[in-house]
Amino acid sequence: MSNPSKPTESKRLIGNPGKRALPEAGLVAVIEGGYREPLRELGVAGQTLWYDVWGHGISWVSPRSDVHLLQIVCELFDRRELLREAFLIDPTERKVNMSLLETEKLIQSSLSLLGFTPSDRARLGLAEVKKESKLDEMLARRAARDDG
Repeated sequence: MSNPSKPTESKRLIGNPGKRALPEAGLVAVIEGGYREPLRELGVAGQTLWYDVWGHGISWVSPRSDVHLLQIVCELFDRRELLREAFLIDPTERKVNMSLLETEKLIQSSLSLLGFTPSDRARLGLAEVKKESKLDEMLARRAARDDG
């Protein structure tokens, strides 16, 4: 398997050693926004994820093309809750344990496809993570104090 691509913010941080052209910093892709109702009824866990995604991922999750994947992930969340309850009743039940682990792997990979980690958003070309250093933070506070 080949090496995974390095997020753009990491390349900028180390000075772009490959000297390949990087996207312009702060460049944002425009995606048609909006909210969609779930395609099918969801349980509590799935409904919570549905609202969270539309509340936090609205800038990159498309209500047109991503809604089916999001529906599947929400249904996986509901399945996970049922499996967790069964696991808590009898943690020695191998089938339940294996189903729970497999469901959690599917959830993780599906959330990754939807861009819910910084590296996935960078891979999609939608975000760059910039951690503010303590010095930057202190200088910003000083500038705000001097201006105000």
